[in-house]
Amino acid sequence: MSNAVPVSPPSVGSSLSGAVAILDDRARALIDPEAELVRLTEGGIWAEGPVYLPAEDAVMYSDVRADRAMRWSEATGGEVWRAPNDNTNGNTLDREGRVLHCEHNNRRIARTEADGTRHGLVDRYDGRPLNSPNDIVVRSDGSIWFTDPPYGIILPEEGTPAPQEQPACFVFRFDPTSQELTAVSDFLVHPNGLAFSPDESRLYVSDTGGGMDPADPRHVVVFDVVDGQRLEGPRVFYEMETGVPDGFRVDIGGNVWTSAEDGIHVVGSDGILLARIRVPEVTANCVFGGPDGRRLFIAASSSLYAIDTLTTGSGVACDVAGQVAAAREGGTNHG
Repeated sequence: MSNAVPVSPPSVGSSLSGAVAILDDRARALIDPEAELVRLTEGGIWAEGPVYLPAEDAVMYSDVRADRAMRWSEATGGEVWRAPNDNTNGNTLDREGRVLHCEHNNRRIARTEADGTRHGLVDRYDGRPLNSPNDIVVRSDGSIWFTDPPYGIILPEEGTPAPQEQPACFVFRFDPTSQELTAVSDFLVHPNGLAFSPDESRLYVSDTGGGMDPADPRHVVVFDVVDGQRLEGPRVFYEMETGVPDGFRVDIGGNVWTSAEDGIHVVGSDGILLARIRVPEVTANCVFGGPDGRRLFIAASSSLYAIDTLTTGSGVACDVAGQVAAAREGGTNHG
């Protein structure tokens, strides 16, 4: 079976059939093999960091190299959400439903408040500027975990060139209450996407070093999370044959849905490839969303795509979405 990416994306609003390739029967409980991939937007340069906004039933994502944030909903279609956007890459929700951002250009983690104001949370470690925060996730205790590779200071199209002042590319844990920033790992060459297992006992982190140097890694590593604050026992979880694993999400069953050169790879918690979702553009990231949490939104090069699944995502952002959906359902039932 070919892994080739289809030659041309469909027009906006159109769908692709035959996008799903089942490689292990376990995948049939996760996605219908006849599910169609729908193109929702076009016109971007490098789509990244999608976050589902449950109160709006919308997706916001970064167009990193166009220095803008985009928003899509069924009601409005695609529109510019913020520009300029500080070459922001990853985004996620905190426990209060506020959007957290990884800003390449400002080399910081920022937060958008409920009133729309945006401000920085952390931009230095050990007295020196961060490299360029890339992707971000929140643990159930409210701590913020993020990766800090150098792309925003070595790629002019993704930030502002500058010397790297950190001795490594760390994975960080930030406590927004105490304001303490801790480097929890320097194991990876270029740490990128990250997500917790459903019980938060493990943290998955991708290494995209191989995208810059073929001799460097192109895999997802898994760590044990100790006392909710430390990482131990790094080991390779999934190796990418071509391209690199960038951003990803974990579903409620512990399966990893990772971006890849040819689309999305669905990987079981045992590291076995279960299915592929072929996307006609190089894929950077994804997020579960929709009113029932079962729609996978995929950021890929110039576009945002979506495909319906049979499962839901895990983690704080998905929990927030579920709470909003439950409140909406309760209001409907009592209205």
